[in-house]
Amino acid sequence: MAGRTDAGVHARGQVASHDGEPAPAAALNSLLAPDVRVLASEPASEGFDARRDALVRSYRYRVLARPVADPFERGRALHWPRPLERELLHACAAAIRGRHDFTAFTPTQTYHRRFERDITRCEWLDEPGGVLAFWIEADTFMRHMVRTLVGTMLAVASGRLSTAHFEALLAGRPRAEAGDTAAAHGLYLESVRY
Repeated sequence: MAGRTDAGVHARGQVASHDGEPAPAAALNSLLAPDVRVLASEPASEGFDARRDALVRSYRYRVLARPVADPFERGRALHWPRPLERELLHACAAAIRGRHDFTAFTPTQTYHRRFERDITRCEWLDEPGGVLAFWIEADTFMRHMVRTLVGTMLAVASGRLSTAHFEALLAGRPRAEAGDTAAAHGLYLESVRY
């Protein structure tokens, strides 16, 4: 698998590799749960590894930012009924771009040895129906990293943390200083590029 995801996270652009010949997508789908589908099965170069050979991974986190929940977004977007200062979300996203130490955004009990990541894309965009979508791209991510970034940005945008505090977190501060980890069901692995 190109990216490991927590239970409840959606993967629209997952890539997997295996030994042997490609199998027909229909045959593979007949063996899978109804909420998992193979779109294509193709030959790859000798030694290809979906996780190790990935150059860029793209994630999207969806927040339904309005007072009333939408039943059609249940399990697909985090419902956030409180007011948000969008300018603060944009300021946080701008601060994330580039190379930073994301220690504050991954669990303290971790297998990671390197906490610096290069973020090539980071922005909040509007989607229909009052959904705010946080898009982020990098070569690699750490466990819970995107979800904790979102939870912390929501804390800033709702007035519980300052942008200065958020920016300080990007220098490798302890996990306890960041915000909550946002729910898994708002997160999507959108694409993987090789």
